[in-house]
Amino acid sequence: MRLISLFYFFIIILFTSCPPAPAVVDNDNGQHAEEVVTDLPPVISPEEIEKRIEREKARREAKAPRNVILMIGDGMGVSQITAGLYSNGNKLQLERFPVLGLHKSYSGDNLVTDSAAGATAFSAGVKTYNGAIGVGMDTMPVETILESAEAKGMASGLVATSSIVHATPASFIAHNPYRKNYEAIATDFMDTEFDLLIGGGKKFFDRRETDERDLSQELRNKGYVVSSYFDEEIEDFKPEPGSNFAYFTADGEPLPYAQGRRYLETATQLAIKHLDEKGGERGFFLTIEGSQIDWGGHANESEYIISEMLEFDRAVGQALDFAEKDGNTLVIVTADHETGGYAINNGSKMGKIEPGFSSDYHTADLIPVFAYGPGQSLFSGIYENTAIYARMMDLLFLNRSDR
Repeated sequence: MRLISLFYFFIIILFTSCPPAPAVVDNDNGQHAEEVVTDLPPVISPEEIEKRIEREKARREAKAPRNVILMIGDGMGVSQITAGLYSNGNKLQLERFPVLGLHKSYSGDNLVTDSAAGATAFSAGVKTYNGAIGVGMDTMPVETILESAEAKGMASGLVATSSIVHATPASFIAHNPYRKNYEAIATDFMDTEFDLLIGGGKKFFDRRETDERDLSQELRNKGYVVSSYFDEEIEDFKPEPGSNFAYFTADGEPLPYAQGRRYLETATQLAIKHLDEKGGERGFFLTIEGSQIDWGGHANESEYIISEMLEFDRAVGQALDFAEKDGNTLVIVTADHETGGYAINNGSKMGKIEPGFSSDYHTADLIPVFAYGPGQSLFSGIYENTAIYARMMDLLFLNRSDR
């Protein structure tokens, strides 16, 4: 082991301590002159070299999970988590995670990201402009981890408490230069063979304004089971094992939790069970979004934030229960950004939050990342939001014999 560490040490020294050779250029008199190189690499301390060696060793030694569940609490910063904790008897399912990190949420064109750019960082590993759905700064499509998972034969799914064509879920399967092109985004769903989706937005599939296509019927023609709140409650929806399905929870955007929406926990259980059976040894990739924590922040409504936060936390608990029993599932919980500049002010008590807000938009706060399962150690520390994609890809695909 010591010989391996020494090998890494000398490799890093070699590539960081040897400056490039001076370039030979012609001066104004036609004579040769050496160009002064000013962008020399920084000197790296022995301590930093040792840290890099340890990170590389951890990456190489990490056990590869069969399944990855990425859970995104949209707009969920530290204060949102804290408010949920203190409003729930001083306990959350999030406390069960052994590994905690922080990611830098800024986008490709703004220190304050939006959900589209934030989700594209997670889904495709690129910093892009606010409003971009699965495309880079040049508006060209970038392959997402869900598309990569499907290409490798894994099962895949999307669950959200927003419409399924909203920015976060859409960024894992669609490619569009603007996040509000909802019908065009829905059309992109037809190009990838996802295994399940659960969320609102039924009208963007079957009552479209920009064309006469019925995407729900097109999915049925491809063998999908398509159902909705109009046909049956999600508790009564029992798709056949091995089937692909879409279940729409609302015609447009689903109601807030406080107004009667109650499906995230049921959808989480259904999605995990269905994908586990269908993915088998190939595994699955599942994204679950607690979408409306963000909407409570935009509205500057503390109770809205807390009710959405606690529902999301209960869904997190279900994912952890499965992962603990399964032993081959990595669960990651994070957010794309914080919303509202939410604060817990003086005078707050357990069970009664006195809130404050500095904005009705997003902020640039560092965002917590929780991890449990095989490869969990790779998610400690402080890193770019794009690193979440890179580390999931490493764990899911790099060590696979079929890569």
